[in-house]
Amino acid sequence: MRSSPAARAMGAAVGAALLQLIMIVAFSWPAARTEPRDVPIVVTGPQAAAVAGALDRRRPGAFDVRVRPDEAAARAAIADREAYGALVTAPSGPKVLTASAASPLVAQQLGAMAAELRAGGAPASAPVQDVVAVDADDPRGAGFGALALPLVMSGLAAAVLLTFALPSLAWRAAGTAIFAVLGGLDVAWIAQGWLSLLPGPYVTLAGVMSLTLFAVTGTVVGLAAAIGRAGIGLGGLTLLLLGNPLSAATSAPELLPQPWGTIGQYLPPGASATLLRSAAYFDGAGGAGPLAVLAAWVFAALALMVLGGMRRRSRGEFVPDREPVPA
Repeated sequence: MRSSPAARAMGAAVGAALLQLIMIVAFSWPAARTEPRDVPIVVTGPQAAAVAGALDRRRPGAFDVRVRPDEAAARAAIADREAYGALVTAPSGPKVLTASAASPLVAQQLGAMAAELRAGGAPASAPVQDVVAVDADDPRGAGFGALALPLVMSGLAAAVLLTFALPSLAWRAAGTAIFAVLGGLDVAWIAQGWLSLLPGPYVTLAGVMSLTLFAVTGTVVGLAAAIGRAGIGLGGLTLLLLGNPLSAATSAPELLPQPWGTIGQYLPPGASATLLRSAAYFDGAGGAGPLAVLAAWVFAALALMVLGGMRRRSRGEFVPDREPVPA
């Protein structure tokens, strides 16, 4: 029995209200609960043990403090993305090393900590040195953070277009690959050449963005092929409503509520943001993990497309790769 128009209207309204609630919670909750949680930092120098103990007492659970033998080792840990910053103690007074390229927000918090450091004969505020700085044209990292949402949204839009415009699954897969390559080249050119948001090798940045676009678009195309149109909604909920706010593109995974910050790094938006930082500022250091995550999503997307093709054949569906030519 078909439901009445009033019942359908009520159902649609309730569904839209629930979706709105999910969106507000997904985007607002991580931002409202942003604070340090086991952020890895390094301390070094003759007073390293005392400083590590003081940090643990003042802000328990905020920092994962690791001791290094000297300042050179501390700088190496930052360059290798093993730490977000360092506190260097010396007879002349403490010094704070930050890496705004890894996270401007963490760098700001470490800079604020410099005012709390005191030592005999030391100045009122410890000097702060940004050893791996963000691009001068994007000093707060806002432009970089704004890249995550358009990448996901354009990938979702492309998936919807390919799914409804192309009946052939093989051509959908080909269209996904073409879009990913062109989109990666275009976005990298805009981000680097026009807006000057990212340094680093253009080809590498374009490759990361192409991999991201294929992971997003291919996953949704594959879900739509494997389980039907509901796959588009499932892909959108996972990659946009969950993946984007948990990407930590504007902060750091360690600043988000756990385990959500960690979960976000296993979704394409979070893995892409981390890999882009590594490629642009750290010569690829720390990029193996997020690269593997994106590669796994690409593999899953291809597997879903194959599964969708098998589903069609099992149902006796056949869609030609091209339209018949009229006689």
